[in-house]
Amino acid sequence: MTSHSKAVLPRKLCRILALNALAVCLAAPAPAVLAAEMETAAIPAAVEEAALPVGGGEEERASVVDGCTLGPRIVCPNLDLRHRNLRGLSLAGADLHGANLMRADLRKADLRGADLTGAILDGADLRTAFLQGARLSGARLRGANLEFARATGADFTGSDLTAANLEAIRADKINLAGASLEGANLQEAKMALSNLSGANMDGAKLRFAIFQDALMTGCRSCPTGW
Repeated sequence: MTSHSKAVLPRKLCRILALNALAVCLAAPAPAVLAAEMETAAIPAAVEEAALPVGGGEEERASVVDGCTLGPRIVCPNLDLRHRNLRGLSLAGADLHGANLMRADLRKADLRGADLTGAILDGADLRTAFLQGARLSGARLRGANLEFARATGADFTGSDLTAANLEAIRADKINLAGASLEGANLQEAKMALSNLSGANMDGAKLRFAIFQDALMTGCRSCPTGW
């Protein structure tokens, strides 16, 4: 074998080895693909973890406050419940008169028949709350959100609902005598057979609201023609 043949043979061998190595590299999954596969494999676990009731950064729902176990028919007047998470909690028939519920989360809370006379609910979130038959005479609900709440037969006599949101509230036979609804949002509210005598509705939004057979004696800025 000549010296030229000896030189060519190693070069051919190197090329063959290089081609084989390239094929192996191309067949192997790229780092990005591997990362994507690992992320996809982790998705079920992540979803499962997200489904756990960890609160999502929200405050844990209150159950005992100042020695008072929150629940139906409790008697805890003047209780300080400011900023508390009370979402979905049943407080039906509870005596919470004079309680401070400023900015409390009461979404879907059951307050049917509860005594909230003179309570402070400024900025409270009462969306979709159940307030049928509840007593809130003299209560303060400035800027409170009662959108889609149910308040049939509730007593809001002399309450302060200035700038409150009562859009689409269902509140037939509600008593709002002497209440302040100045600047409140009452669009699509249903208040048939309600008592609005002496109420103040200056600047209130009343589009599509229903006040059929409501009592409006001495009401300020109440809609006419009902």
